[in-house]
Amino acid sequence: MEAGIIFGNKILDVVFVAWFIAQFYKVFSSIIVEKKFNAKRLWETGGMPSSHSSTVSALATAIGISQGPASPLFAISVVFAIIVMHDAAGIRRAAGKQAGVLNNLRESLSKLFDEKLGEVQLKELLGHSPVEVLAGAILGIAVAFIMKSYLMG
Repeated sequence: MEAGIIFGNKILDVVFVAWFIAQFYKVFSSIIVEKKFNAKRLWETGGMPSSHSSTVSALATAIGISQGPASPLFAISVVFAIIVMHDAAGIRRAAGKQAGVLNNLRESLSKLFDEKLGEVQLKELLGHSPVEVLAGAILGIAVAFIMKSYLMG
């Protein structure tokens, strides 16, 4: 079996492809929606699809394909994927909503006291909706299956 490109590991190659497709889609969609190229979207969190979900789903699926679904590595990667996806749709999404509330509060207080209260705008796009998480998971699984012959070759 030939070695992969990233650290000689084909599973990491599959994971990177899944991550890149998810992030590139965000850049592409910002061109369509905002009518401008936003290269920052390649590195930012949040949005459709979840690149966190696509990477961990690609990881679990690639391990399942190469090691078998009964392997301990597959079990570990599935549990890891579930935790990451739950975190993306739960805790990080809630943190983003709280950041939005705090940004609005700061803005309201600034207007009320006619004084600028801080310069820093908290980042609100941190987590994902359940649909974004599901789309990322489907993308990661699809990428791993599309790259099955690469994995097994």
